[in-house]
Amino acid sequence: MTPDAVLSHHTALEFHERAYSAQEHFTYSASYPLGPLMFRSHVFRGTKFPHSLRRAEGFGVSTTECTGMQIRVTSPERTLVDVLDRPDLSGSREEIWRSLESFEFFDLDKVAEYAILLGNATTGAKVGFFLEQHRELLMVDDHHLNPLHDMRPLQPHYLDRTKRKSGRLMPEWNLVVPGEVFERAWGEVL
Repeated sequence: MTPDAVLSHHTALEFHERAYSAQEHFTYSASYPLGPLMFRSHVFRGTKFPHSLRRAEGFGVSTTECTGMQIRVTSPERTLVDVLDRPDLSGSREEIWRSLESFEFFDLDKVAEYAILLGNATTGAKVGFFLEQHRELLMVDDHHLNPLHDMRPLQPHYLDRTKRKSGRLMPEWNLVVPGEVFERAWGEVL
């Protein structure tokens, strides 16, 4: 697509075989992404690298061979932060949470480093909240959470600012979290 294209967001979840469901489009990040285009019934959507990454676009990116081509894809750690940062490119809350919960391991130092590198207080709070919710499973220590806690927003922010749904205020993160996410209640039948 472009010389610096990197498979990202939900497409990276699919690449790592952790997506809860498949999507009919592919998302990539690049310095100068092309507009959406269609190829063999698939839509390719590009998104610009975050401004804070202008000098670190390769952070958390690996290159692998796939059908004779070199493919660049975000690491699981960068993917975790990216999908929480841009849920509009990653699926529903349920899709994001279930996909991320399917990973058995993250290098939590890299997760925190990347979240801090982005410099977005709301994203830092989202990442901190997710890690805190999975503290035991992912073996999260305070030294992983403290830097994220220090960068949290000064005022409460919504988990997804485009869908300002009422929820529960998590004061330690200044984050308003919908009940379905906090309780991980995805409409399961009892």
